[in-house]
Amino acid sequence: MGKQTFVTGTPMTKPAKTTRPIRLRMDVPLMLAVLTLLVIGLLFVYSASWRYSIINDLPATYYLSRQILWVLLGLAVAVVASVIDYHKYKKLLLPGMFLVIALLLVVLIVKDERNGATRTILNGSVQPSELAGLAVILYLAFWLYGKREVLNQVSFGLFPLMFILGVLTGLIMLQPDLSAAIIVLLLGAVMFYLAGGELRQIVPVFAVSGLLGYLVVMAYPNWSTRLTDYFAFWQDPANAPYHVSRSIEAVVRGGIFGQGIGMSSTKFTGLPFAWTDSIFAVITEETGLVGATVVILLFMVILWRGLRIAQHAPDLLGKLIAAGITLWIVIEALVNMSVLISLLPFAGNALPLVSAGGSSLVTTMAGLGILMNIARANETQQTTEEGRSYGAVVDMRRRDRRRSVSRPVGSESNPD
Repeated sequence: MGKQTFVTGTPMTKPAKTTRPIRLRMDVPLMLAVLTLLVIGLLFVYSASWRYSIINDLPATYYLSRQILWVLLGLAVAVVASVIDYHKYKKLLLPGMFLVIALLLVVLIVKDERNGATRTILNGSVQPSELAGLAVILYLAFWLYGKREVLNQVSFGLFPLMFILGVLTGLIMLQPDLSAAIIVLLLGAVMFYLAGGELRQIVPVFAVSGLLGYLVVMAYPNWSTRLTDYFAFWQDPANAPYHVSRSIEAVVRGGIFGQGIGMSSTKFTGLPFAWTDSIFAVITEETGLVGATVVILLFMVILWRGLRIAQHAPDLLGKLIAAGITLWIVIEALVNMSVLISLLPFAGNALPLVSAGGSSLVTTMAGLGILMNIARANETQQTTEEGRSYGAVVDMRRRDRRRSVSRPVGSESNPD
C-alpha cells in the first residue's frame, strides 16, 4: 500500500457575516406598561361597576362592555398615530385648536350639569377638557419650535404664550374644572422652559395665574368648599369630606396584600365614582399596597420611557411633543392618586388608561401613539447611521442652532 499524502495549503475561508440586532421599531417597555394598565383598568372597571349596573336594571357587564369598546378604539387610534409622521400635524394645528375651543364653548352653552360642574356634552360621553390637554401640547410644541429664536423677548415669546394658555384655561375654569386648567398651565410652563425660555419669565406668570386661580376658586362655592375641606382635614383628619374618608377607608382596609380581587366592600357602600375617579381606591382595597405599588411603577415606566424618547428625539420639536405628552399623562395620574388620600384638594380627574370613560382613554392613547411615532423616528435615524454608537447626548433645552455634532465613541474627528 502506498503512503497517504496530505495536501497543505491555505484553507478557504468564508467572509464573516455581519449580524445586526433586530429592531422592533417600537418602545417595548412602554408598550407593555400601557397594555398592562389597560388590562388592569378593564378588570377593576368590572369589579367596581357590576353591582351598580344590576341595581339600575342594566347588564352586569354594561360598563365593562363600554370600556372594552373604548379600549379597542383607543388602540386603533394609537396604531394610526404611531405611523403618521409627527411633523405632519402642523397642518391640523389651527383647525384642531379651533375645534377644541368650539367644543369648550358648546359645553358652556349646553350646560349639561353633572356633579356640580358642566364639563361634558352628548349625555356625558365627551369631555372636551380632556382633548384640550393633548391639543395644547401639540400646538405649543409647534409654536415654541417656530419661535425658539425669540422666546426670551417678551413681546414675541411670553405675551403670546400667555394669550394662548389664557384662552384655554379661562374656558376650562368656567366649567369649572380647576384641575384641568392647572395642568394646562403647568404643561405650558414646562414646555416653555424646555424650549429655551428663562425662569425669570415663567415665575411671574405662575404668580399671577395662582392669584387669579384663587379668586376663581373662591367665586365658585363647589371649589371653595373643596379647598376648605382640604385644610380642615389636615387640621383634624376626622373632618375629612365624605369622598376622601371613604377613599382612605378603602386604602386602610386593603392593607399590604388586599382583600382579594372582587372582594372590596367600600365600592358597594357608597364610595363615590368607584369605576371612574375613585378606581385607584378600589385597586388598593382589593390588591393592597402591593397592587397599588405595581400601578404606580407602571406609570413610572411610562415616565422613564417617555422622557428617554424625548431625550433621543431627532429634533427639538420631537423632544417638546414627547416630553409634553409624557408629563401630561403622569401628572394626571399623580393628581388622581393624590386626591384620594387628601395630598391634594379633590379634583375629579380620571386615572389615565384605567378609569372608565371614553374621552380620557382615547385622547391618552392618541398621545401615546404620537409618542411611539417619535420613538420610531429615532429608531429609523439610528438604523441609517449604520450601527455607529454615539456618546454625546443633546440637552433637551439646547436649541437646534446650538446643537453640536456627536462623535463616535472612542474615535477622533478627522475630516476627510
